[in-house]
Amino acid sequence: MNWRLIRAIAIKDLKEVRQNRMAWLPAIIVPLIFVIVLPLIFLALPRAFAGGDFMSGELDDLMGMVSPALADQLEGLNPEQMVTVLLLGYLLAPLFLIMPLMFAGIVGAESFVGEKERKTLEALLYTPASDQELFLGKLVASVIPAIALSLLCFAVYTIVLNVVGWPTMGRIWFPLPHWWPLMLWVAPAVATLGMAVSVIVSTRVSTFMEAYQFSSALVLPLLVLVIGQIVGIISLSVGLMLGVGLLIWILDAVLIRIGLRIFRRSELIARI
Repeated sequence: MNWRLIRAIAIKDLKEVRQNRMAWLPAIIVPLIFVIVLPLIFLALPRAFAGGDFMSGELDDLMGMVSPALADQLEGLNPEQMVTVLLLGYLLAPLFLIMPLMFAGIVGAESFVGEKERKTLEALLYTPASDQELFLGKLVASVIPAIALSLLCFAVYTIVLNVVGWPTMGRIWFPLPHWWPLMLWVAPAVATLGMAVSVIVSTRVSTFMEAYQFSSALVLPLLVLVIGQIVGIISLSVGLMLGVGLLIWILDAVLIRIGLRIFRRSELIARI
C-alpha cells in the first residue's frame, strides 16, 4: 500500500472541490446556520415568550410528550432553561450530523463524477496507483476534512451556547454528556458512511448532481432521532450514541468492502 500516492490523490481531490462552488458552498452555509443562526434564534425564544402562554401551556404539552428519561434530565430547570436545553442540547443534536455527512458526501460525489465531467478521469485511472489506493485516496479526501469541519463547528457551537446562553443558564452548561460520543464517535462514522455511499454511487452515475442528490437522501434517517425525541420514543444518552455509532461503523465496513470489490478502473475507462 503506497500511502504517498493515497495522500496525493486526496490532496488533488480537495483542490478540485475547492474550485467547484456547487461543492463547497453548502459546506459553508449549513455550518453557519447550525452553529450560529439557529442557536441565536433558539436562545432568544425563551426570553421573548417569558411569562407568556408559550412558557406555560405549550411547554407543558411538549414536556408531556418527551420520554421520562429526557424529562428527568430537565428536572429542576426553570421554563426558560428547560426550553434552551431541550432545543439546543437534545432536539438539535442529531441534525448536527448533517455537516460531516454533507461534506463527506459532496467530496465523495465529486470524486469520480467530477473527474468524468472535467474529462480528467482517464488520466487519473492510468496513474501507478492501484484500484485500492485510488479508492482509499477518495476516502481520505472525504472523511478527514469532514471530521475536522464537524469538530470545528462543535467548538464554535459550544462557545456560542455558553456565552450567549449565560443570561438564561447562569453557568457553563454545554456540552452535555451525550454530545461527546455524538461528535467523537458517531460523526466520524456518519462522515465515512456519506463517503462510502457517494463514492460507490459516483462510479455508476453520469453527473455530480445525480451523485449528490442520491447521497443527500442519507439525511432522512437523522430525522428519525429528532422525531423519536419529540414523540418520546427515545432519549439521547451516552449509551445510545455509542450503540448508534457502532451500528453505523459496521455498515461503513460493509460498504467500504463492497466499494473496494466493485471499483474497477477498467470499467470506468470503458464508460468514458
